[in-house]
Amino acid sequence: MKQTHAKQLEVELIAITPDPQKVIEQAGRTCYLSFDKMDDNSQAGFIKRLIKMGHESPLEHAYTTFRIKNCSRAMTHQLVRHRLMAVSQQSQRYCDEEDFTYVIPESMPAELVDEFHNDMKTIQDMYRKWRDKGLKKEDARFVLPNACTSEIVVSANFREWRHILTVRTDKGAQWEIKKAAHLILDMLKKLAPACFEDIEPSN
Repeated sequence: MKQTHAKQLEVELIAITPDPQKVIEQAGRTCYLSFDKMDDNSQAGFIKRLIKMGHESPLEHAYTTFRIKNCSRAMTHQLVRHRLMAVSQQSQRYCDEEDFTYVIPESMPAELVDEFHNDMKTIQDMYRKWRDKGLKKEDARFVLPNACTSEIVVSANFREWRHILTVRTDKGAQWEIKKAAHLILDMLKKLAPACFEDIEPSN
């Protein structure tokens, strides 16, 4: 049996609003009709003031889309609880999961890893058995574990990303979604620093 535990979690930037901080400044200054104060150096300061005032609605005009790979269904179940985003996820209804890959919890003691692999192989055999008995993939998937890997594409505006990243980089967040959130936050701090540089993980 080939080794089927997951590779390292990956986050890929698929798309971002062109010049997002300019878009946000344009939207924000519309509220105050303060276009005369715009110049090449005004974006960052203006956006930071909006955030400090709690006036974050202009940040909703900028979007990013990320692909997250090699994550568990347990993690994606947490992520999709955030409401203001678009999601497209690998379907267990249509995709064959006979040799599913899986995520091993970070807390798993080294001496128990082989036992975990054996349990996953047992579930793979169960899935295969029910497929052989004629169950469709959409029904055979009922035996699959939360450890089963998934791939998901998520789009959200900057205001929602600020909320997601604040919550999911907190020290109390679950380790896997925290890891994904850190990767996303690192990217967004480079792409739109004025919008995200104030978010400091608490762990």
